[in-house]
Amino acid sequence: MKPFLLLSIRADDAAADDEYAAFLRFSGLEPSDLHRHRLDRDPLPPFDLEAFAGIVLGGGPYNASDPEHQKSPAQRRAEEDLALLLDRVVAADFPFLGACYGIGALGTHQGAVVDRTYAEPIGSVPITLTEDGCADGVFGVLPRRFDAFVGHKEAITSLPPHAVRLAGSAACPVQAFRVGRHVYATQFHPELDVDGLCLRIETYRHAGYFDPSEVDALLAVARSSVVMHPTDVLPRFVQVARARSALLQEPASSRRLGG
Repeated sequence: MKPFLLLSIRADDAAADDEYAAFLRFSGLEPSDLHRHRLDRDPLPPFDLEAFAGIVLGGGPYNASDPEHQKSPAQRRAEEDLALLLDRVVAADFPFLGACYGIGALGTHQGAVVDRTYAEPIGSVPITLTEDGCADGVFGVLPRRFDAFVGHKEAITSLPPHAVRLAGSAACPVQAFRVGRHVYATQFHPELDVDGLCLRIETYRHAGYFDPSEVDALLAVARSSVVMHPTDVLPRFVQVARARSALLQEPASSRRLGG
């Protein structure tokens, strides 16, 4: 079977490694099935999309809506690479799942309004699927209402007409959306459990998400949270992406005959 590709923007090694381990654990993939490329370090080399079954873009401290002069050279380079990649992904309707920063990257690429209107503090929030979300091939595995971990400075204020809103929360109307049939992004974190959230609170205590004096209180809240369902998105995304890949590998005559 074809592997998947995880694109990471986390410059902190502990956070980057934990993110990779979380995507492995909750997706059910083996390390040989999930290749990793750290965009914070290296440009994205040319590659054949169809060498992979799907692509996942993780979160991190970048904000797509930051003024260009405030972005680091690494962020500007990563965003240029992602824009070119998303040109190809969207055109091919290639399986893609962007988490947290990924919703800003895909949203910006697709013409959504991404700004700081609907930021959410770090913690768990109740999220509700839309009717489209309930009927979606990936998000339909979730309950209509579920809790998820969030923590973001920016979010989508409005989607373009061709995008399908899949989920929202009281403080953030776009928690997930889809373009085409296979291109997804979430504002919430489908890869986070309590330990992962606690590590990120410690790692990003000086990144402007919260006052550093609040660390102990945020850790206590995180440890008391019960978040069970968001990780179900990952194995379902893997399943759907692999089904697409298998279908494309069938002989054309078999596809026409429904074999």
